[in-house]
Amino acid sequence: MNKPYAVAGLVAVLAITACASQSSQPWQSDHYSPSEGFFNQAAIEQDFSLGRFFTIAKRFFFEKQANTEPFGLIPVETIEPATLTSQQGDVVYRLGHSTILMKLSGKYILTDPMFSQRTSPVQWVGPERFHPVPIDPASLPNIYAVVISHDHYDHLDEGSIKLLAANTQHFFVPLGLKTYLLDWGVSAEKIHEMDWWQQKALGGFTFTSTPSQHFSGRGLFNRNGTLWSSWVIQSPKQRIFFSGDSGYFDGFKTIGDKFGPFDLTILENGAYNPDWPQVHMFPAETIQAHIDLKGKAMLPVHNGTFKLSFHPWKDPLEKVASLGEAQGLMVYTPKMGEAVTMDIPAQFEKWWQLIADE
Repeated sequence: MNKPYAVAGLVAVLAITACASQSSQPWQSDHYSPSEGFFNQAAIEQDFSLGRFFTIAKRFFFEKQANTEPFGLIPVETIEPATLTSQQGDVVYRLGHSTILMKLSGKYILTDPMFSQRTSPVQWVGPERFHPVPIDPASLPNIYAVVISHDHYDHLDEGSIKLLAANTQHFFVPLGLKTYLLDWGVSAEKIHEMDWWQQKALGGFTFTSTPSQHFSGRGLFNRNGTLWSSWVIQSPKQRIFFSGDSGYFDGFKTIGDKFGPFDLTILENGAYNPDWPQVHMFPAETIQAHIDLKGKAMLPVHNGTFKLSFHPWKDPLEKVASLGEAQGLMVYTPKMGEAVTMDIPAQFEKWWQLIADE
């Protein structure tokens, strides 16, 4: 398809979907107002105007940036269903972007499942994935819980939710996302829609919605109608933090003081840019967030799968690994699909360095 027409089509879809499926409920929350929608703990300066959107879109789709996508193949370790089910102990797999598959105390948990080829409201235009999903999504075992951070297309994916709807026991989502899941075939009794600091204890696990510093919206005109969250996941043996998308803020220290130390922090590290510094972390900020959270080991995510900014695709991993080494931190950088065994410190190959640049 001709690129200008494809991009014009995408803009039209974003305009049409601005009001689709979103709840109009007036939420009872201390970070919500009927006029502004949801807002962050601290005010942020972010230009959401149409003019700004078109300026960024023009640069993103039509201007060349060096090495924003891999020139060679990204290594992927295929996860066989039989291997997954026979795996003993607690283990974590990175499936791509911010999608993490955890096996904790014999139960499977997924964060922000994103299995589609493109992170977009349509599959004929939009950022395309760099690598296949390490496991056939249709062969996933029954999932105990899916945890969603917010409604952006790279985190709340319609096709993935529809695939998981029947064989997932629980869905944990921020305020406002229940309507989407109901439209996509998830039964109401499976959905736990939560405000910041609310928690739910089930089957030896506790899920707590915690603040992040970000924004929401799936169209051009529906900003901040749903909440964005980070999550604390406590199993019988592990304490894990999942940031979702967030800029750096003092909330990480608050969460660390309330719930830390964490055995593993899964932290955003990618899609940053000086034009939006308050809603995505730079690598040094990701490191500081891990320290604030009192994390033992860190797994950086939100990189290596989609082009969502203008930095070279390797930069997030290279910089966070280097900064972590300099401070003596355990920063895990597994290949997509490579097992991370909890409670056993490990070092991982810097696989991105083996992929040629343009």
